[in-house]
Parts: sequence; structure tokens; C-alpha cells
Amino acid sequence: MSAAVSETTHAQPTPPGEPEFARVYEEHSRAIYYLALRYLGDPERAADVTHDVFVKAWKSLGAFRHAAAWRTWLYRIALNHCHNVAGSWNARNVVPSSDDAIWDHTEAPTDSPLRVLEIKELGQRIGTTLDQLPHEYRLLLLLVADEQLSYEQIGDLTQQSADAVRGKLHRARKAFSAHFATTA
Repeated sequence: MSAAVSETTHAQPTPPGEPEFARVYEEHSRAIYYLALRYLGDPERAADVTHDVFVKAWKSLGAFRHAAAWRTWLYRIALNHCHNVAGSWNARNVVPSSDDAIWDHTEAPTDSPLRVLEIKELGQRIGTTLDQLPHEYRLLLLLVADEQLSYEQIGDLTQQSADAVRGKLHRARKAFSAHFATTA
């Protein structure tokens, strides 16, 4: 048997249509990280979740039906994983010491110290307001604002119709506005 023939018999075939996973990671890892960061509020846990999401995606690659976009599929994995992480004993009983780390890196080199302080205070007000909202409202606001997903994409992720998402987002925005006014 020649060397070329023996190499092909031992190599595992690549499933047809499978994209280069490194490209998928490059395109979506930053968005998954920011989704996890906004969901969990802890940069270290968000980084861990991002890694876990892509490991899970890689292991489940054969189950990806291409009926949804890569982004939608990865977001669904990320949301489920964030929900599990947030519900774990550690998340309920251990307070992260890096809450301010989220806002420490928001300043631009040209920002004045007063502007940096204003941005930090605004971020804290937004975070406090979001914490007062029901989980579903926080999630919907995050997906539409931070991730700029359409109602249909959010519906796919949350397993609701686009009309249900639209209605709940309207109520979530009203609740956010009411709570935000009280944080001034």
C-alpha cells in the first residue's frame, strides 16, 4: 500500500458543507463575549462562557442543521449556557470582585476625567435599572440593543413569535424608562 493511500484511509473525512470553524469563531466570538458579559456582569465568567460556547458548538457541529444562521445558533447555545452559569450555586453565593472592571476600559484616550466619571455613572445607572427588571425583559433589551438583532431573530432565540417579542419589548422599554427615572 502506498503512503498516499494509507494516509487517506486514516484521515477523518470533513463533513460536507462544514465551514472552517476558525472563521466562525473569528466572526462571532466577540459578540458572544459581550452577550455573556452583559448577561453575567463579570468579565472573567464571560470569557469562560465564550470559550465553553465554542467548545459546545464544536462538539455539536454535526447537529447544526443550517436552518438557522450561525449567529442565531451560537446565541442560543450562549443564552442557555449563561442561564445555567447564572443559576449555579457559585453565581448565587459568590460576589465577583471585578464589577468595576466592566467600566474601567470604556474611556477613550481623549476623554476628560469628568467625561469618564459621567460614563461610569451612567453605566452604573443602566446596570442598576436592568437589575430591577424581570429576567425576560433584561434579555430582550440586551438582544435588541446590544446585539441589534431583529424581532424574528430574537423570536428564534427565545422561542417566541416576532409579534410576542415586539409586545414584550414595548413593555420592557416602558419598565426600563420608569425604573431609570428613579435612579437619578
